[in-house]
Amino acid sequence: MALRVHLRKFRKDWLRPDRLERQIKDYMDATTSLLWQRQAIFLSATLLTAFYFDPKISFLSYMGVLFAETLDLFLARRIRLWDGNPKQSLAYLKAILFNTVVSSTAICLFIIMVARQQHEGGHFTPLFFLFAAALFAAMNNHQVLPALAVRLIIYAGTFVYIALMDILRTYPPIDSSPWLEFFTILFVMYFIIDISIQFLKMYRAGVRQLEELRREHERTLAALTVKSQFLSTVSHELRTPLTSIKGSLDLVNKGTLGAIPPTLAPVLEIAGKNSVRLANLIDDLLDLQKFEAGEMVFNFEPLNVRRLLQEAIEANSGFARSLGIDVKLLPTNEQLTIHGDRSRLMQVLANLLSNAVKFSNEGGHVDLRARADGSDVVISIIDYGVGIPPNSEERVFGQFTQIDSSDQRRVGGTGLGMNISQQIVERHKGTLEYASTLSEGTTFFLTLQRHTPNPNEEG
Repeated sequence: MALRVHLRKFRKDWLRPDRLERQIKDYMDATTSLLWQRQAIFLSATLLTAFYFDPKISFLSYMGVLFAETLDLFLARRIRLWDGNPKQSLAYLKAILFNTVVSSTAICLFIIMVARQQHEGGHFTPLFFLFAAALFAAMNNHQVLPALAVRLIIYAGTFVYIALMDILRTYPPIDSSPWLEFFTILFVMYFIIDISIQFLKMYRAGVRQLEELRREHERTLAALTVKSQFLSTVSHELRTPLTSIKGSLDLVNKGTLGAIPPTLAPVLEIAGKNSVRLANLIDDLLDLQKFEAGEMVFNFEPLNVRRLLQEAIEANSGFARSLGIDVKLLPTNEQLTIHGDRSRLMQVLANLLSNAVKFSNEGGHVDLRARADGSDVVISIIDYGVGIPPNSEERVFGQFTQIDSSDQRRVGGTGLGMNISQQIVERHKGTLEYASTLSEGTTFFLTLQRHTPNPNEEG
């Protein structure tokens, strides 16, 4: 009764189409990966027995083993092309069982032939070959339990046949060597069965763990999708009213709608700055969502590095002047060209320049330099301000993290700019690194692949 319940549970759990497919593919992967190892063992046994016993029988038996291996190779090729159709699972399982019968029968016939030729000194050689085959099966054929059971049953029958061969031939007393060999074989069979059970348990535990990891991965992907959709929806819904608010505040602050009372001017100025910060945050959130969803589009083209840096300085000059910082491009005699997305690299440079300006001392300056380094172009953004504490890489390039949120930071940020910049640079197959000393300043190194332009290309 207990055996029937166990078999019913086995059919329910381990003959499910998804698990059966996994078991069949794992079984054939192990079979094909160990092909040459098995062939080396079979060939060595064949040569050894051919020298000490009848060579014709040895090589004929080896041909039977090769035939079984050929069947396995053809089946493995079919399973590799399998599209996972569950209707084929049982058909492939039956094919595996058939090949198992052919293979184990060929091996056992080879071992029996050797045992029948050995008339003295026991049957150490064939029994050792059989033990090795059974142990090999226990260690490597546990993925499909029916195939393992069939193989071990055939091996067990061969063990018993060889053990009883001398007993039935001579009917020796119970304290004789043939009976000792028989009981030893029973012990070996128990050992092999126990080993098979242990490997089977480990394999099943691994399958369950893999399934749990897969379910956890699916739950994580689902949560990430929901988060991305929520982030995208909220960001888009915020953008429209914020654009209207920001536009209205700009008109008021510029005096387009009339003179501003002195008591309201500071409040409106703060509101305008905060609307800009909020707009930047929404833009960063949308960029982050695009990266996570794999929807960020890049348009690569040849770019003149000096021209790109000059545009970046001009675009950020107003912000730098408002903080009393001078930004300049150091001269270079090299004509440097890269292959990149202009708008995205301008976004990176704007973020690096704004950080350099924010963390510079009032009245200071920020330098930009570009130089060739083999097949790369290295762009350096150098400030002489407060510096970055040691071991702060995770905070510098992390999401929603900032190095300084207290007394030294004069202008706020979203905590996303450097993370987005790093992702943009990685999509350009480049690197973004920095070197810094506290109270002396920081240099960010933007390294991109150098592009050799054609004569007709313009940067």
